[in-house]
Amino acid sequence: QTVKRFSVLFINKGLSLDLQEMRIKVLTDEKWFGFCIGQIVSNSVKYTKQGCVTIRAEEEKECAVLSVEDTGIGICPEDLPRIFERGFTGCNGRMDERSTGIGLYLCRRVFEHLGIAVRTESEVGVGTRMYLQIPVREREG
Repeated sequence: QTVKRFSVLFINKGLSLDLQEMRIKVLTDEKWFGFCIGQIVSNSVKYTKQGCVTIRAEEEKECAVLSVEDTGIGICPEDLPRIFERGFTGCNGRMDERSTGIGLYLCRRVFEHLGIAVRTESEVGVGTRMYLQIPVREREG
């Protein structure tokens, strides 16, 4: 549903989407999790001029790891530790007048309540990868 919501943006920017098959089941709050995934995908599309956004899930120990990876402009190393702070927009956000620094802050708060750990890797000019470590409650037979 979240990817469908952004389909027009993908098309308008000429970006491709690589949505891997996902067979892992998790138990979480659909509305709030969807909000957070939407924020992450929105940022990927906003800061990617060409290339691809890849979404995949892999099973690790007692969790599922959902990753969203883009080929965008990346996040400056000095900004990376602060991207989830309230009101922080960093050097990329200051270039986009619509950035408020609230979206990822809200995601972090929601993820804390849902028991989801978040890790981000980024390289300027190469892209950004966000990993969500989601506890697995139920496995598909």
